[in-house]
Amino acid sequence: MLDRRQLLRGAAALGTAIAVKGEMKAQTANANPREFYQLRRYDLRNGPQTAMAQDYFAKALIPALNRMGMPHIGTFKVDVGPETPSYYVLIPSSSAETLLTLDLALTTDKEFVSVAAPFWNAPATAPAFVRTETSMMQAFAGFPKLVTPKPGKRIFQLRTYESPSYAAHATKVEMFEKGEIAIFQKSGLTPVFFAHNLAGTRLPSLTYMLTFADVAELTAHWAVFGSSPEWKEISHRPGYSDAEIVNNITNLYLSPLPSSQI
Repeated sequence: MLDRRQLLRGAAALGTAIAVKGEMKAQTANANPREFYQLRRYDLRNGPQTAMAQDYFAKALIPALNRMGMPHIGTFKVDVGPETPSYYVLIPSSSAETLLTLDLALTTDKEFVSVAAPFWNAPATAPAFVRTETSMMQAFAGFPKLVTPKPGKRIFQLRTYESPSYAAHATKVEMFEKGEIAIFQKSGLTPVFFAHNLAGTRLPSLTYMLTFADVAELTAHWAVFGSSPEWKEISHRPGYSDAEIVNNITNLYLSPLPSSQI
């Protein structure tokens, strides 16, 4: 039977090992930090709601987020998708806590509260939106930060892959990180971000965004990707086929609103 001194020595050694391991993880994380993203969807009705939402994004929300140190805010309208009109707002941050407490922080910004009043205080008889949904995401380790596209006319593709299990989701992420992202880039597909969905609907799932000059470029580059020998090889590996690891794909075509910083 172990005596008290042996137990204390064992506990101390375990504590030291945990502390060292934690420090190593922290150093690794700091060397290559992964961003967090909040994605907000606003379902609207045609008419005053669309103008009110755009005014809110441009004059209240984005300036407040920029003041909080978040410089690249994306605002988009759905061009092709199941529900229109709908707007999306993409908010990147290095801090998950900042994103989770964002609405509370906004209420302490006097300028925001003043400018946002028509949207935030809209009455039930003339609401600012039909409903909103918010999801939280963390960037892939292999694509840790959002990449803003070059200036110019752009469209965006927002794709979400749902998986039938958490193991299948992990496999799909591994597939992206160990080959698929590189094949995207080689094929001319331009990623903006890749991320795990941490909280929201339709879990487990991942979401990514691509950008193109126009639909013709989108179609051409996807054709290159689809015919790539590397893609055909990786997608036919045992355990990597869509039938095994993906049970639903949502595909939206978006265009940036005038206020978008992405």
